[in-house]
Amino acid sequence: MKSLLFGKKAMDFGEEIDKITNAFPEKEKFNLSSQIRRASDSIALNISEGAIGQSNLEQKKFMGYAIRSLAEVVTCLFKAKRRNYISENEFTKLYDEAYHLVNMMSAFRKNIK
Repeated sequence: MKSLLFGKKAMDFGEEIDKITNAFPEKEKFNLSSQIRRASDSIALNISEGAIGQSNLEQKKFMGYAIRSLAEVVTCLFKAKRRNYISENEFTKLYDEAYHLVNMMSAFRKNIK
């Protein structure tokens, strides 16, 4: 049931990203804001796709996609912080959540036979 726990965490993380991007400048609507939202949604979507009736190899592949999407979100968070769209505290909170989530997903992926 570990996959359910980090799947829920991925869903919650995506909702937090969605909320913070509402405060990004209008000029970022189709750029950084859109990119980080799509990447954060992709995390949970790939976890879900890999978990539904897939072989272990397919599950491992989709978990890899989810991990890469999370890495993309983290890069976007760094860009948002550098552009002063998010505070240091917001960045730290989201970065810590991403770090915890990637550790959970990596451990799960490593244990897929």
